[in-house]
Amino acid sequence: MSSSIYRIPPEHGPRVVAIGGGTGLSTLLRGLKLYTKHITAIVTVADDGGGSGVLRQDLGMPPPGDIRHCMEALANAEPLMVQLLQYRFQDGALAGQSFGNLLLAALHGILPTFDQAVDGMSQVLAITGKVLPVTTADVQLEAEFENGVTVVGESSIAQCKKEQDCRIRRVRLLPEHPQALETALQAIAQAEMIVFSPGSLYTSIIPNLLVDGITEAIRRSKAMKIYACNIMTQPGETEGYTVSDHIRALFNHAYEGLFDLCLVNDGTIPSAIIQRYRQEGCDAILCDKETCKSMGVEILTAPVATVENGRVRHNPGQLARELVDLYAHRGIRIAGHGQQGAQYRME
Repeated sequence: MSSSIYRIPPEHGPRVVAIGGGTGLSTLLRGLKLYTKHITAIVTVADDGGGSGVLRQDLGMPPPGDIRHCMEALANAEPLMVQLLQYRFQDGALAGQSFGNLLLAALHGILPTFDQAVDGMSQVLAITGKVLPVTTADVQLEAEFENGVTVVGESSIAQCKKEQDCRIRRVRLLPEHPQALETALQAIAQAEMIVFSPGSLYTSIIPNLLVDGITEAIRRSKAMKIYACNIMTQPGETEGYTVSDHIRALFNHAYEGLFDLCLVNDGTIPSAIIQRYRQEGCDAILCDKETCKSMGVEILTAPVATVENGRVRHNPGQLARELVDLYAHRGIRIAGHGQQGAQYRME
């Protein structure tokens, strides 16, 4: 992809819906806020591990962790406030719990619904755009492996996969067919670009597609639809997967042609880092471009990888830059923000 960018003031930027969960979605959002103020993050609520799992079990609320990470990424609050939200208690009954999770839990106790609690915390943090749970239903994630074994619970899937030593065939939500949040469906209908974020394929991205109304809304949307593929395979989920394997899993859980564009990293990763990943049974994802093409997906490549603390991540700014640049180059007209004929400037 081109390294140039059409500069658009963020207030005139495209309406972007980003779908996913975990650190992958929050990384994407950190970059997108530099280019557009019109962001809606649709976030999975299938997590049942860590501090989120404890609050979910104790208080009967949807897991707050992924949603909190997204709000932190979009926050325009004072740095001390963001630092406070990220603080994890070290001792006592609250050991391992983050203050941000507790704040969202408190708002959930004050306000009638979980999505209203999320909206309230969004106001406290003065976030750019919106963060929405994909559903407010109490759902669990079940994985079925190729040998027929099943396991319930997002936090149990990786360990079970290692024990079974075979691929995941399918995941489903329990109970099945939870209803999507209406505001999430509205955001998809109004989107000019829909991005399926990097992140855990089976536990962060696909669960959103299993919520009633989401895939139907995406199918009806005229927005540009693109998948930002992971850079490395993930232990306990996607060992040995190629880019086309990721695409096939997404299509199988939604519908063929869910998106027709896929952004893949082509930047160099230090060999020492690759070797460290291989010791964990993981590797850089092979881009089998011709197979992807046969599935109706155009592969776009860009150097979007970076290394943080020995781990390979997407560079937030570069990832968002490539996506917005693609949007502008493909000639999608920006409209609906009260600004007609937005001016592009090539840098």
